[in-house]
Amino acid sequence: MNTVGRPTRPEAAPANDYIHPTLTGGRGLLQDEALIFELGGWDKTGVDLPTAERPADDLDGLLRAEPIGLPGLSEPEAVRHYVRLSQKNHAIDLALYPLGSCTMKHNPRLNEKMARLPGFADIHPLQPQSTVQGALELMDRLAHWLKTLTGMPAVAMTPKAGAHGELCGLLAIKAAHEANGQGHRKTVLCPTSAHGTNPATAAFVGYSVVEIAQTDDGRVDLADLEAKLGPDVAAIMVTNPNTCGLFERDILDISRLTHAAGAYFYCDGANFNAIVGRVRPGDLGVDAMHINLHKTFSTPHGGGGPGAGPVVLSAALAPFAPAPWVVHHADGFKLVEQEVEEASAAFGRLSAFHGQMGMYVRAYAYMRSHGADGLRQVAEDAVLNANYIKARLSDLMSPAFPEGPCMHEALFDDSWLEGTGVTTLDFAKAMIDEGFHPMTMYFPLVVHGAMLIEPTETESKQELDRFIHTLRLLAEAALAAKDGNGEGQQRFKGAPFHAPLRRLDETLAARKPKLRWKPEA
Repeated sequence: MNTVGRPTRPEAAPANDYIHPTLTGGRGLLQDEALIFELGGWDKTGVDLPTAERPADDLDGLLRAEPIGLPGLSEPEAVRHYVRLSQKNHAIDLALYPLGSCTMKHNPRLNEKMARLPGFADIHPLQPQSTVQGALELMDRLAHWLKTLTGMPAVAMTPKAGAHGELCGLLAIKAAHEANGQGHRKTVLCPTSAHGTNPATAAFVGYSVVEIAQTDDGRVDLADLEAKLGPDVAAIMVTNPNTCGLFERDILDISRLTHAAGAYFYCDGANFNAIVGRVRPGDLGVDAMHINLHKTFSTPHGGGGPGAGPVVLSAALAPFAPAPWVVHHADGFKLVEQEVEEASAAFGRLSAFHGQMGMYVRAYAYMRSHGADGLRQVAEDAVLNANYIKARLSDLMSPAFPEGPCMHEALFDDSWLEGTGVTTLDFAKAMIDEGFHPMTMYFPLVVHGAMLIEPTETESKQELDRFIHTLRLLAEAALAAKDGNGEGQQRFKGAPFHAPLRRLDETLAARKPKLRWKPEA
């Protein structure tokens, strides 16, 4: 079988790992499954296609000279193939998904039902606007609630996800500075714990990036920020709550100092789930913030898309928002698409069309089904769950910032593993054997061997206890290896033993991915 990456060496499974390997490669109900191209059936098809009524002469040199090269599978064969593949991967429908900074919450099935309604699921971006009035009204209502929840007067709906939203916000900031005769401002300040997309996006826009130091308690160093603010600074980019899972206590001072220096305050909204319904970023002096609908408002995570990352804007930046946007007139809803009149200051278009309709519907359904009090409880329960995990694990594992509560995610370092021979990576891989997806590892970079756990509000106490019990057992096993217990180390060094492909070399897989199947000669 072709695989991406390769097993890491020299670790190997213990001799007694599997006393009786199966004859088929399957393990109980988990059947061994080849690539779809290796399943055969090249001389058959699961679909009968009629013979073309017209000749293809007008295609000239575009006519296919060789077979298309797709395997022919019947419907049950195709369905079984993808079901078997789904059983080899973790999913939010299977168990808690503790990736920190990702907010992997349950996607309510009600949202999926709404997104499939006629008029939402089957519309086309080139339809006349008079035929999609319901869809435009939903966009308008979603925009209204995003502005209400953030306390901001404007929102750009077209960005596709977080990094695209950062691009939108910084382009609006750049346009505002140029309009105000401040085009010489070419520097963006980012904390050391910022998401990597922050400095990358700033550099993409053409800014130079200067790092802001962090205090010992995991927050922005206010003195360092003040020292680096100056007439060349265009903006700061701060995540709040930050990537250490902590609320920036000095956020009002950060905003005040930034504005006093003539710069704008961009807030990375990746962690908005921790404060939604309780804190309005506009009240904190934020000028621009992207909102990950797939995090805070439960639209599905990626697989490459589709995504949605609307950007809320302050009054100072609102005129520079990219077209198009929805407006409501006496004769209905319409899109403002040209950079004239009310959109004359827009920095341009960020996308060909308005955005991802399915994500809008899901997010709006989530808002309406929760209501204002429910969204507030989302934040409260997310923070409560994270603090419960921190409290239950702190006697075995070492919190990176032990003083005081955390926000929506609990952050541990690897100092508790010192002397065991077990690393953060080893511990995370062992979690796979126990049926849990690993937490975020080695991020933020300011914490050595970081283990970042975000349970979200989705999880019940019963599920949290199951997760905590597993981590406690693993932690005890790791600490036992400190006494020179070779067997204890082997549990971690060889892990995962029960995953379909064992431990892979992720670095090699990322740098030299195999993206195309080729038949063996």
